[in-house]
Amino acid sequence: MTAAGPARTAALLMWLRPLGYGLVAAFILFDVGVRLLGSGLRLSGWLLFAAAAVMVCAEAWRVFLVRRAHRGPDPEPVEVAPPVAGRWRALNGPADGAPSHGTRAYGQAYAIDITADPEDRPGPAFGWWPPVRRNGDFPAFGEPVLAVADATVVRVRDGRRDHLSRNSWPALPLFFAEAFVRDAAGPAFLLGNHLVLDLGDGTYALYAHLMRGSLTVREGERVRAGQTVARVGNTGNSTEPHLHFQLMSTADPFTARGLPFRWRGIGVPADGETFTA
Repeated sequence: MTAAGPARTAALLMWLRPLGYGLVAAFILFDVGVRLLGSGLRLSGWLLFAAAAVMVCAEAWRVFLVRRAHRGPDPEPVEVAPPVAGRWRALNGPADGAPSHGTRAYGQAYAIDITADPEDRPGPAFGWWPPVRRNGDFPAFGEPVLAVADATVVRVRDGRRDHLSRNSWPALPLFFAEAFVRDAAGPAFLLGNHLVLDLGDGTYALYAHLMRGSLTVREGERVRAGQTVARVGNTGNSTEPHLHFQLMSTADPFTARGLPFRWRGIGVPADGETFTA
């Protein structure tokens, strides 16, 4: 497969997957609706079967592409500067094993989530009440996000709203339902507002769940290590304001292989570990 092959395949899959899921959902809702209304109108079972076949084939194709991208031994970790400053806590990181987020899809094999943990302002704990909170209740919201190396900006996606938190037991069902819909719709819906930097030598850094309107760089722009490029938000598939960070082999997470990282002076913090950058 040529270099352009995976990109064309990814573009086709990102069109087929939501189409298949959308058609199946629409046909089922239509059938339920006409039955509740007592109408004699019915959809052919072949239509539902065809839509389901598109969905299943697209999923199988995606699994094949993910496995193909991750063939061979794991590469050596790439050392970069930390993407934040101050006191933070790590979650869902690769120090305790990969894939850190339970999947290698979207280049997430060695991804990490981090949330601000200042000593003078602890964040709200996960619990039963209140079901949702405003983002300002979390110390990570609005914190600067930094370039981890001298790099070129290759992707900027902004405009998605910062939603309320989902860090409670009552909100978890909503979060999982949203996650299913976002995954079916494609990586942009999972990542929310995000940024990709080209670090050179086939290494790309992705920052996800960024605050709407906070991205300060444009595609094609050169940035310096330590430069503020955005702020932490709560967009996309996120339970609370935090930064999702990963390195990957291409600028497109749909076709990327996840790459291991080390933060200079810190290493790779374990789940629940507090670190200072």
